Amino acid sequence: MALLPAASVQPAPPPEWRPRRLLLTRSARDIEHGRAIAERAARLGVEIVELAGDRLALDLPPDPRRAYAAAKATLAVVVAPPSKRRLQPIAPSADWRVDLAEGCPAHCSYCYLAGSLKGPPITRVYANVEEILAGLPAYLGQGTVTSRSRARAIEGTTYEASCYTDPLALEPLTGSLSAAIRWFGQWDAPAQLRFTTKFADVAPLLALDHNGRTRMRASINPRAFARFEGGTAPVASRLEALGRMARAGYPVGLTIAPIIAADGWQDAYSALIDDAAGALADIPSLDLTIELITHRFTSGSKAVLQSWYPGAALDMSDDRRVTKRAKFGGEKQVYDTATMRLLRTFFEDRIARALPAARILYWT
Repeated sequence: MALLPAASVQPAPPPEWRPRRLLLTRSARDIEHGRAIAERAARLGVEIVELAGDRLALDLPPDPRRAYAAAKATLAVVVAPPSKRRLQPIAPSADWRVDLAEGCPAHCSYCYLAGSLKGPPITRVYANVEEILAGLPAYLGQGTVTSRSRARAIEGTTYEASCYTDPLALEPLTGSLSAAIRWFGQWDAPAQLRFTTKFADVAPLLALDHNGRTRMRASINPRAFARFEGGTAPVASRLEALGRMARAGYPVGLTIAPIIAADGWQDAYSALIDDAAGALADIPSLDLTIELITHRFTSGSKAVLQSWYPGAALDMSDDRRVTKRAKFGGEKQVYDTATMRLLRTFFEDRIARALPAARILYWT
């Protein structure tokens, strides 16, 4: 299942996000896919910086705010080392996390990557996609989320491609998501690629030979809360894109996240669920899943986010929060038991009425 030659990818329309500069490492320059990414960016007027080695020379301004802005406008094309190609479990979403990139061009003031990825928030994309994909069969049947779950066994072994990035946001420049979808479409095995996105340019994906082995999920929030998602596609556009993918035969899903228990949340999420139902109405053989993720943060991510977005109105106070201890000793702030119970009851009831064919995969 070889990667299609990068040169065979048709020129994409201008992307929703365009970096100001692209750093191309020496090792990435030796790989055709890496060179093709740089060539696409150059055609769009992006400054290309060819590095003498593989160390990223960021040369960021000393002022923290300017450094953040410069980092978010930088795309680095690198080679994923063996440590990055060793897959990690990613419950409750999927069996395994497979990274095509790290970092995201969006400006979400609740960003889950804050505090998770080290260093300035540049976006790194991997040139050795073919090598990454070639390592996936070794993990077939080895997971614990879907591979060995009665409730989700129909999904096979699942590989999540959007833990540390939004692959659709980068697709017009990289072509990596299309390559992965084609690869999974050719892989005759009980396996599924998964990605979630806040972007909407699905045109390059519609005609791919996906063979039903990739599930796209739209990450959505009510319009009132989408103000916390800077630089992303409008929610209505995401839902329209999800409908287009479903009509092209893809299994699809909704990632309602992060669920924010702010004033008026019941009306806001009711309208959102109705909008989703309208966008997905009358689609034959609709395969729809829903993932429900409440807002949470760590002390580290809170500090990073408040430095990145000092004027954000997102509530990260201790009101209605409790500390939840993670498996490896970390701590996060989640809604208290009463609030969680109220939220969960509402969503399960509302979804059952508006989207009765949907499967809720998990609540967290």
